[in-house]
Amino acid sequence: MTIIKQREQPAGEVRGELKLASVLGHNDLPTVLIIVLNWNGKEDTVECLESLNHISYPNYEVIVVDNGSTDDSVEQLKARYPEIKVIENQENLGFGEGYNVGIRTALQENTEYVLLLNNDTIVDPRFLDELTNVAELDPRVGFAGPKIYFYDNDGRGRRDRINGAGTKLSMWTGRVWHVGENEIDSGQYDQVRLVDYVIGACLLVKTRVVTEIGLLDSKFFTYWEDVDWCYRGCNAGYTSVYIPQAKIWHKYGASSGGAPNIYYLIRNRFWFMRRNALKRQYFTFLLRFFLYEFVFQCRDFLRQKDFDSIKTSCKAVFDGLAQREIA
Repeated sequence: MTIIKQREQPAGEVRGELKLASVLGHNDLPTVLIIVLNWNGKEDTVECLESLNHISYPNYEVIVVDNGSTDDSVEQLKARYPEIKVIENQENLGFGEGYNVGIRTALQENTEYVLLLNNDTIVDPRFLDELTNVAELDPRVGFAGPKIYFYDNDGRGRRDRINGAGTKLSMWTGRVWHVGENEIDSGQYDQVRLVDYVIGACLLVKTRVVTEIGLLDSKFFTYWEDVDWCYRGCNAGYTSVYIPQAKIWHKYGASSGGAPNIYYLIRNRFWFMRRNALKRQYFTFLLRFFLYEFVFQCRDFLRQKDFDSIKTSCKAVFDGLAQREIA
């Protein structure tokens, strides 16, 4: 079951309106603060920033929030990009609070939009034009996201395999998935349409929406905070929109990794469902999880003799049910 059941808008109808928006002068275009979050990923961050140097949208600013890197990321980035503000966190605050540090800057500067951008992405020169054009067409649009491709899916430089062409969320199973993932793009997902949430790898949000619904929930630390944010926006009357004319490429996983992923993916899924699902939806989710998903997951770990992952999964389930934060 999807959150939003509004009619999809034909792509041709939207594109006709976008041509009118494109004739606005630079001073009429909304201001956008692009926030790139870095954590021990200077090479990826440099490639991301270089791609941002070539975008056509004129009315934007870039800041880098360093999430307590232990390499020489901060020094390298400051030396290479003296014009870019680098905010230094003393420790790794996670995805949510790391971005919140930058979002607070946008709120203080009265920026009209904030763009959250993973450092392991590169962007198409017109991606921001396309995102803002559609977002400006309707005041109900709160969140907007692009078509996301895998950066190099086959190891041979292929750039047309889809990472996500929109999203879906089931409140009965607690499952989220990327539409079209691993498909070769042949134009099958080229319509602007409403989606259940925008993937946090590249998420445009209006700052007035943030003022109304609040910041990302830092308790998640990583994973599910983008879903939760868009869901809160939906409950406040705002929509999430997928805009295929905006394109980025994602290295997928370079900005995170390791055993803690299992913990946060499971725990935060329980948190989200406990917070947002109806009682009957939450009960159905629990039945499916414990009678089907968890059994097969643990079976696979046993076959691999991966006892650490079993232990981590059990702790995640316990903390998710008890609404406990990690000790």
